[in-house]
Amino acid sequence: MHFLKTVIYVDDVEEVLDFYFQAFGLSAHSVTENGDYGELETGTVLLAFATHPVAQSQFKQTYIRSQPKQPALGFELTLGCENVSSSYDKAVAAGAEPLSAPSQKGIHTQAYVRAIEGTLIALVSECAS
Repeated sequence: MHFLKTVIYVDDVEEVLDFYFQAFGLSAHSVTENGDYGELETGTVLLAFATHPVAQSQFKQTYIRSQPKQPALGFELTLGCENVSSSYDKAVAAGAEPLSAPSQKGIHTQAYVRAIEGTLIALVSECAS
Protein backbone atom coordinates (compact mmCIF):
# COMPACT_ATOMS: atom_id res chain seq x y z
CA MET A 1 0.00 0.00 0.00
CA HIS A 2 1.15 3.55 -0.68
CA PHE A 3 -0.13 7.09 -0.26
CA LEU A 4 -1.64 8.47 -3.49
CA LYS A 5 -3.20 11.85 -2.75
CA THR A 6 -4.94 14.17 -0.34
CA VAL A 7 -8.36 15.59 -1.26
CA ILE A 8 -9.59 18.82 0.32
CA TYR A 9 -13.22 19.83 -0.14
CA VAL A 10 -13.82 23.47 -1.07
CA ASP A 11 -16.43 25.88 -2.41
CA ASP A 12 -14.71 26.70 -5.71
CA VAL A 13 -12.11 24.26 -7.08
CA GLU A 14 -10.83 26.52 -9.88
CA GLU A 15 -10.38 29.48 -7.52
CA VAL A 16 -8.40 27.32 -5.09
CA LEU A 17 -6.26 25.82 -7.88
CA ASP A 18 -5.44 29.34 -9.08
CA PHE A 19 -4.58 30.41 -5.52
CA TYR A 20 -2.20 27.44 -5.03
CA PHE A 21 -0.51 28.30 -8.33
CA GLN A 22 -0.15 32.00 -7.44
CA ALA A 23 0.87 31.36 -3.82
CA PHE A 24 3.03 28.24 -4.12
CA GLY A 25 3.72 27.69 -7.82
CA LEU A 26 1.84 24.37 -7.92
CA SER A 27 0.38 23.69 -11.37
CA ALA A 28 -2.92 21.96 -12.09
CA HIS A 29 -2.43 18.34 -13.14
CA SER A 30 -6.04 17.80 -14.20
CA VAL A 31 -9.45 19.41 -13.74
CA THR A 32 -12.83 17.89 -14.54
CA GLU A 33 -14.86 19.52 -17.28
CA ASN A 34 -17.50 20.75 -14.82
CA GLY A 35 -14.84 22.08 -12.42
CA ASP A 36 -15.93 20.05 -9.38
CA TYR A 37 -12.57 18.25 -9.01
CA GLY A 38 -8.97 19.16 -9.75
CA GLU A 39 -5.47 17.97 -8.91
CA LEU A 40 -2.17 19.76 -8.40
CA GLU A 41 1.21 18.31 -9.25
CA THR A 42 3.39 18.46 -6.13
CA GLY A 43 6.28 16.30 -7.25
CA THR A 44 5.39 13.16 -5.30
CA VAL A 45 1.81 12.93 -4.01
CA LEU A 46 -1.15 14.61 -5.71
CA LEU A 47 -2.98 17.37 -3.87
CA ALA A 48 -6.60 17.38 -5.00
CA PHE A 49 -9.64 19.57 -4.42
CA ALA A 50 -13.30 18.71 -4.86
CA THR A 51 -16.45 20.69 -4.19
CA HIS A 52 -18.47 20.29 -0.99
CA PRO A 53 -21.45 18.80 -2.90
CA VAL A 54 -19.15 15.99 -4.13
CA ALA A 55 -18.25 15.16 -0.53
CA GLN A 56 -21.82 15.50 0.70
CA SER A 57 -23.05 13.08 -1.98
CA GLN A 58 -20.42 10.48 -0.99
CA PHE A 59 -20.36 10.79 2.79
CA LYS A 60 -23.86 12.07 3.67
CA GLN A 61 -24.12 12.22 7.48
CA THR A 62 -20.41 11.70 8.21
CA TYR A 63 -19.31 14.88 6.42
CA ILE A 64 -18.75 18.18 8.24
CA ARG A 65 -18.12 21.10 5.92
CA SER A 66 -15.00 23.13 6.70
CA GLN A 67 -15.35 26.90 6.90
CA PRO A 68 -12.41 29.17 5.91
CA LYS A 69 -13.23 31.76 8.60
CA GLN A 70 -13.79 29.22 11.41
CA PRO A 71 -10.97 27.57 13.41
CA ALA A 72 -8.84 25.32 11.20
CA LEU A 73 -9.42 21.59 11.05
CA GLY A 74 -6.91 19.34 12.80
CA PHE A 75 -4.30 18.94 10.05
CA GLU A 76 -1.73 20.88 8.06
CA LEU A 77 0.00 20.55 4.71
CA THR A 78 3.78 20.98 4.74
CA LEU A 79 5.49 22.36 1.65
CA GLY A 80 9.27 22.25 1.32
CA CYS A 81 10.85 25.34 -0.21
CA GLU A 82 14.32 26.74 -0.78
CA ASN A 83 13.61 30.19 0.63
CA VAL A 84 10.95 30.26 3.33
CA SER A 85 10.90 34.06 3.63
CA SER A 86 10.24 34.71 -0.06
CA SER A 87 7.76 31.80 -0.23
CA TYR A 88 5.90 33.21 2.78
CA ASP A 89 5.79 36.70 1.24
CA LYS A 90 4.55 35.28 -2.09
CA ALA A 91 1.80 33.27 -0.37
CA VAL A 92 0.62 36.26 1.66
CA ALA A 93 0.64 38.47 -1.46
CA ALA A 94 -1.56 35.84 -3.18
CA GLY A 95 -4.14 36.03 -0.38
CA ALA A 96 -2.96 33.56 2.27
CA GLU A 97 -3.54 34.60 5.87
CA PRO A 98 -0.19 35.08 7.64
CA LEU A 99 -0.05 33.00 10.84
CA SER A 100 3.61 32.73 11.83
CA ALA A 101 6.44 34.64 10.18
CA PRO A 102 9.57 32.75 9.12
CA SER A 103 11.75 31.69 12.04
CA GLN A 104 14.59 29.27 12.75
CA LYS A 105 13.60 25.98 14.42
CA GLY A 106 16.80 23.96 14.85
CA ILE A 107 18.15 23.23 11.37
CA HIS A 108 14.86 24.27 9.76
CA THR A 109 13.38 27.61 8.83
CA GLN A 110 9.59 27.51 8.96
CA ALA A 111 6.54 29.72 8.59
CA TYR A 112 2.79 29.17 8.63
CA VAL A 113 -0.02 30.58 6.51
CA ARG A 114 -3.66 29.69 6.06
CA ALA A 115 -4.85 29.12 2.49
CA ILE A 116 -7.99 30.79 1.15
CA GLU A 117 -10.07 27.64 1.72
CA GLY A 118 -8.87 27.40 5.34
CA THR A 119 -6.08 24.83 5.16
CA LEU A 120 -3.06 25.36 7.42
CA ILE A 121 0.14 25.41 5.38
CA ALA A 122 3.63 25.00 6.84
CA LEU A 123 6.49 26.29 4.69
CA VAL A 124 9.71 24.53 5.65
CA SER A 125 13.33 24.61 4.56
CA GLU A 126 16.25 22.58 5.86
CA CYS A 127 18.62 25.53 5.68
CA ALA A 128 18.41 29.08 6.84
CA SER A 129 16.85 31.31 4.20
